[in-house]
Amino acid sequence: MEEKKDNDREEIFSQRVRAGKRTYFFDVKATRSNDYYLTITESKRRYKEDGFFYEKHKLFLYKEDFNKFVKALNDTIDHVKTELMPEVDFTQFDTKIEELQGEKEKSKTSIDDELKWD
Repeated sequence: MEEKKDNDREEIFSQRVRAGKRTYFFDVKATRSNDYYLTITESKRRYKEDGFFYEKHKLFLYKEDFNKFVKALNDTIDHVKTELMPEVDFTQFDTKIEELQGEKEKSKTSIDDELKWD
C-alpha cells in the first residue's frame, strides 16, 4: 500500500488570501496521530510560451512554533510600519468586510480546483 504524502493529507481548515499577483493559502492539516500543523503556501501564476503554471512556495508551521512565529511576524510588521514607513496609512490597504465575504463565496468556485496542487 502506498503511503500518503503530506500534501495528500485532509485539510481541516483552509483560508485563501488574494494579494495582487499572488495568492496565499493557510491550511490546517492533521498528522496520522491527529496532531495539527499549518501550511502557508504562496502561489504565483507564471506564464510560459505554451500557457501558464503556478509557482508555489510552502512553509510548514508546527504547534510548538505558533507563538514564536506570530510574535516575530507582528514585531517585524510593527517595525516596518512605525520605524521604516510611519508616513504610510496602512488602512488604505484594508479590505471591506463585504468584499471578504464575497471572496469567501467565490472561493468555492472552479478556480479553487485550478489552483490546487500536489
